[in-house]
Amino acid sequence: MKLSRRDAVRAFLGWAAGSGYGLAQDYSDPLYGPINVFDFAALAKKKLDPYAWDYLDGGSEDEQSLRDNREIFKQIIIRPRMLVDTSKIDLSLTLFGQKLDHPILLDPAGGKNCFFMGGEAAVAKAAHNANTLHITNGGIDDVLESGNGAKVWWQLTTGGQLANTQSMRSFVKRVEAQGASGICFSVDIMHVSHRERDMHNKLERSWCETGFPKRDAQGRLPEAKHPWRAGLYPSRPSPTPAWNAVREMRQMTKLPIVIKGILTAEDAARCVEVGVNGIIISNHGARQLDHVGSTMEALPEVVKAAGNRIPIMIDGGFRRGTDILKALALGATAVAIARPYLYGLTAFGQRGVERVIELLRTELALDMALAGVPNLAAIDRSLVRFRGETKW
Repeated sequence: MKLSRRDAVRAFLGWAAGSGYGLAQDYSDPLYGPINVFDFAALAKKKLDPYAWDYLDGGSEDEQSLRDNREIFKQIIIRPRMLVDTSKIDLSLTLFGQKLDHPILLDPAGGKNCFFMGGEAAVAKAAHNANTLHITNGGIDDVLESGNGAKVWWQLTTGGQLANTQSMRSFVKRVEAQGASGICFSVDIMHVSHRERDMHNKLERSWCETGFPKRDAQGRLPEAKHPWRAGLYPSRPSPTPAWNAVREMRQMTKLPIVIKGILTAEDAARCVEVGVNGIIISNHGARQLDHVGSTMEALPEVVKAAGNRIPIMIDGGFRRGTDILKALALGATAVAIARPYLYGLTAFGQRGVERVIELLRTELALDMALAGVPNLAAIDRSLVRFRGETKW
């Protein structure tokens, strides 16, 4: 394949940066135009079909939890410490025995082909280059075999593989054979919610697997064969997984098991009881049950219930380094993101994912420096207060 001069320069600069030669970035590259996650979101919205954007951006029903996930950060104030040596900032941590460069993880996200064809593989490669933990939906076998997948990755299950002992054992063996670093069980998607933007749009959900279709000359999309509809009573053909399934899976593998979708102290305590290794506090990007509040509001009670026995991670609405810093101060071990890297994926593919990670990583490092905390161990509850709080 013949490269243009511009592409050749970009390739060389990318190689040089990775080789440690420290050459300046090619800032004429449009990738460096956006300076934060919100800029990437604006580019993604401009690039996508409006219906695809609604699928990416929307929440369920009233979208109250979607708003809550962002609004809560305005209520948490950072209390910076002065005259601390912050000449060196260390973001590294160890999670389940794995050394990570920073506490920013890549959440699973379905329907990536709505935004960028081959999206799951592109994200896996970006996680490899950015040395970031990746929770994958699957379908990246070729990437893993090539050695270009994330060095640390967890396999997602939404419970389908846990229906019976045989299917569970098969799932566990396959994941172990592929070299997964852990298993992530998303427990809040046993039923599909009402995502009303997509219902109004009569979205065909399969488009987000096969790729979003082009509109015709009149601006019309193909007629959906199976549009998202309201008024369907919830049911499943077989029982949904319960705590006994987690216990059984715990006995089958030594891999860390992380439960994603916990929002209460009661469920956090149950996770510890059944031998779960970690929790991701999540409201599924506010796309499942609405009116559950923000994940940041759930963080203190979940941390307290876990009692330092297992690491607590969190997702939901994180767009800034300060957002991540506030979560770490309230007891989170790490923060997972999805929409931010999907914005980057939409705008620039794999390179966009890597750039979003880099912007959040450097924002967090700068915010830590300005707050007087040179490493993650220096961050504690005293670093933040809630508006109106007089005692902390």
